[in-house]
Amino acid sequence: MAPKASDRLTDTGKPSRRAAMAIAGTMLGWMLLQQIGYQYNWPLKYTLLVDLFALAGFIWALILVFQIWRARRAEDRTR
Repeated sequence: MAPKASDRLTDTGKPSRRAAMAIAGTMLGWMLLQQIGYQYNWPLKYTLLVDLFALAGFIWALILVFQIWRARRAEDRTR
């Protein structure tokens, strides 16, 4: 008997939530730090550092999404 669709969703549910939180947290943190930097007149080197951390967060989220995609493809091939 083939696994139910709800079973498949629970297998990738936790990594999917982790990827979503990484994307949302990175975006909110980046916007917040950009606003704080603007208000307190941070030098551009600190603003660039915040941008680089945000870029790293988005790359990490992209890696998580790619792993989820590969796991789902592997599941589909085994059926």
